[in-house]
Amino acid sequence: MKRRQILGFLGIAVAGLLLAIGLPLVTPSPGIAQSSTNIIVSAASSLKDALEEIKPLYQQSKSNINISYNFGASGALQQQIEQGAPADIFISAAKKQVDALEQKGLLLPGSRTNLANNSLVLIVAQDVVGISSFSNLINSNIKKIAIGEPRSVPAGQYGEEVLKNLKLYDQLKSKFVFGNNVRQVLAAVESGNAQAGIVYATDAKTSNKVKVVVTADEKLHSPIVYPVAVIKGSKNISAAKQFVQFLSGSQANTVLKKYGFIVR
Repeated sequence: MKRRQILGFLGIAVAGLLLAIGLPLVTPSPGIAQSSTNIIVSAASSLKDALEEIKPLYQQSKSNINISYNFGASGALQQQIEQGAPADIFISAAKKQVDALEQKGLLLPGSRTNLANNSLVLIVAQDVVGISSFSNLINSNIKKIAIGEPRSVPAGQYGEEVLKNLKLYDQLKSKFVFGNNVRQVLAAVESGNAQAGIVYATDAKTSNKVKVVVTADEKLHSPIVYPVAVIKGSKNISAAKQFVQFLSGSQANTVLKKYGFIVR
């Protein structure tokens, strides 16, 4: 008993000495014990610039959360998730792909919300003249029209709807150059591989090599909405839910508006 008391007094004495000379006591640090968490966000290509800018804003207060983005066509991302590819959050450029995952029970119940809206525009290269409407696309000088592949690229689906509603689709389909995502469509017009293209207003805003000639009447296509949801199989559900919540906040909304997204 006396030995234990002596050791206890020695421990107290050593601790007091360390404090007296300014050395910190060595205790387990919560910061060291807390490992970083990686969140994988599969998102539509049209969100790339906005989400890249949002990432450091989030990490200012959540430095232990690392955000990894997987950008692509919404349909392709949907298929990846269905096949078991790792993903914590899915942000689509259309309801269709999120609806499909929800019907298969792959989304965390109650986590789905709408992030933003967008509009659809017809673009041409800066040096193209004489195009001021979709109907002008039938002109003989327009040889190639870039459009997203409608089965997997929502922008292509919306573009197809517009052209069909305007009774132009059958006359123009031989001119189509299909892109695997909306950024490929933009690049085709920028490079001159297509004289015109159908993209989102937000994509056109990122380029000084193209110009918008007309915005599609929203009555001509399905509503362009960006649903976001947490994947049910996520191993980081709590962190994923926190990031989705941040995306709906004022800081993220400011960035989305900056890039031309419509936040309601």
